[in-house]
Amino acid sequence: MSTHKGMRIAAVMTALLATTAVTAFAGTAAAQTPQQAATTVGIEIGLAKKPVRQEIAALFERWNAALATGRPDAVADLYAPNAVLLPTVSNEVRTDRRAIVDYFETFLPKKPSGRILSSTITVLDNNTAANNGTYRFGFADGTTVDARFTYVYEKINGTWLIVTHHSSAMPEKGRASE
Repeated sequence: MSTHKGMRIAAVMTALLATTAVTAFAGTAAAQTPQQAATTVGIEIGLAKKPVRQEIAALFERWNAALATGRPDAVADLYAPNAVLLPTVSNEVRTDRRAIVDYFETFLPKKPSGRILSSTITVLDNNTAANNGTYRFGFADGTTVDARFTYVYEKINGTWLIVTHHSSAMPEKGRASE
């Protein structure tokens, strides 16, 4: 067989295989919703789907709902094992699950409920995002506190977890700008 004829056969076989693969994949994607098809495409070609801002914004609501359970372990479950928590009402930097649970054992009896006042979400890549802004917490005794926040999230084994959480009370009114 001539080299030229062998190259043509190889080209035809490659085209045939590519057409078969595309046809099979198109049949799978056609039976799905656009979102499912996008996810399938990501899986098929080895890419993770980039999160959207709404997905990251919903993570605060998940955290706030965990606060409402009154269970420190439920809140701590939302943090990565090596997370760092710089909480609003404690001077102690929390760097492991035990310390994070300890903080929420003190904080949750106040029955906190948060509401975001302003937020800037930054999607860094398919598995990392940040949410920065201000929020207001109301407590069972009727008091409130406004604070600044930063949450950094990482998708670990398919689940978004908090890797860094910093919260600090807003500067006092009338205080000189820093």
